[in-house]
Amino acid sequence: MDRRTFTTLALASAATLALPLRARADEFGSPELIAAAKAEGKLVFYTANYAEIEQQVIKLFNKRFPEIRVEMVRAPGGQLITRVKTEAAAGKLIADIVDHSDRALMQPLEDLFQDYAPPNAADYSKDALVSAKLWPRATIAWSIAYNTELVKDPPKSWIDLTKAQYDKLTGQVFAQSGGTTWTRIMFERQVLGEDYWAKQAATHPVLYPSGAPMADSLVRGEIAMGPLLYNVIYQKKKDGAPVEIFFPPEGVPVNPYATGIPKTASHPNAAKLFLNWCLSKEGQTFMVKELGNLTSLKEPPAFPEGFDPKVVKLWYPNFDQYVKLHAAWVADWDKTFGYRQ
Repeated sequence: MDRRTFTTLALASAATLALPLRARADEFGSPELIAAAKAEGKLVFYTANYAEIEQQVIKLFNKRFPEIRVEMVRAPGGQLITRVKTEAAAGKLIADIVDHSDRALMQPLEDLFQDYAPPNAADYSKDALVSAKLWPRATIAWSIAYNTELVKDPPKSWIDLTKAQYDKLTGQVFAQSGGTTWTRIMFERQVLGEDYWAKQAATHPVLYPSGAPMADSLVRGEIAMGPLLYNVIYQKKKDGAPVEIFFPPEGVPVNPYATGIPKTASHPNAAKLFLNWCLSKEGQTFMVKELGNLTSLKEPPAFPEGFDPKVVKLWYPNFDQYVKLHAAWVADWDKTFGYRQ
């Protein structure tokens, strides 16, 4: 083989190897966007999700794009919306991204957000979208978890949580905690029956403000079982906690997030790159396999541990009902469980 032929073949081989890398880079944005994002060097990320979970996402993003620092501001759902509204009204909204679990609270604010769609926008289910400006960066699902050291006859369904034998052994996140819990209690009433809450309340569950303290109580043995977001309790199981988790046969309530980039973003290119990565196949695969999320991609690249797509029935709330029923049904839930804020 002469030198010219060798050089030609070598260049052709190098070009072939480079194609997948370039194609993969384009998943996250154009070279111009990536360069502009790196020049900005940072973004401010407001989220209602759990800080420990988001820190893992940021860490992996920074493995691919170490030039961009992500400053996370985490607050519970209601507090986060109040902060966004207050800062926006004063012309001082510092967020480059707002990430929220309650689509009904985000949709009325869509005028605050700029037009944005990820490169793979067509791959996402329209059922998960409430605005063309807000995207389901995270999609999370409910499950039932129990402490294996305390429970030798575990529940196998949602209905089992109402059994008298589990009296004073269960926990619940109260209805006013946010959009994810509202999704679950809406599912309970619409799918499991009008009397499900009363049957559940009769077992005297311990009430919690969110899933994080409830998951901690479950691991410590202060409660034995209860409904929890899979991505919250899955982290405990990964760390070796004595818990088992399953997706109940009656259905699995699913809650897509709503995430957008404000028009006032100081680092809009970095924000787009971060969201593009999160919404890409790479980002979604990580969130499913490592965090226990689901995905709103029409063709899921992976499923959480213990999730059989042929068996598990996903339940998405009707969004109009999700908005209209909220106030009255949460008030009914509070009354049934004797909860007072």
